[in-house]
Amino acid sequence: MALHLIKLAVGVDDLAHMKKLQAARRKQRHQSPRSPHWVYTRNTPRRAEELLDGGSLYWVVRGVIRCRQELVGFEEDIDREDGKKYCKIKVKRPLIQTAPRACKAFQGWRYLEPERAPPDLSSGDTADMPAEMAAELKRLGLL
Repeated sequence: MALHLIKLAVGVDDLAHMKKLQAARRKQRHQSPRSPHWVYTRNTPRRAEELLDGGSLYWVVRGVIRCRQELVGFEEDIDREDGKKYCKIKVKRPLIQTAPRACKAFQGWRYLEPERAPPDLSSGDTADMPAEMAAELKRLGLL
C-alpha cells in the first residue's frame, strides 16, 4: 500500500475556493495547461519512493480532511532571494473528494499511513449534502 502526505490548506474556505486558488496560482506561474500543480514546502520527504508508489496529498480544510490529489513527483530548488532550499510537491490537478474526517492543526506536512486515510466519496455518498453537514454526521458517528 502506498504512503500518503497530509497538509493544511491554510486560508481555504471550501473545495470550490481551493480549485479557484490553485487555478490562479498556475496562471500566475505561467504553467502549461497539462502540467501538474505544484505545492511548495520547505522540506523534501525522505520517503519519496513510497509516496510515489500510488500516494496522494490529502488536504485539511478548516480542520477537516476534505480531498486529495494524486502525487506525481518532488523537485528540490533554491529560492533566489534568500538562498534557502525548498521542495515542489507535484500533484495531479483533479481534487478527489474524501469522506470528511476531523484533523488537528499541525505545521508543514505529515506522512499519512494508508489505513488512516479517509476513503474517497462517490456520488450518492455524502457528496450530495453540504460538507459541513457531512462532517458533523461523521463526527457524531452517523456516517
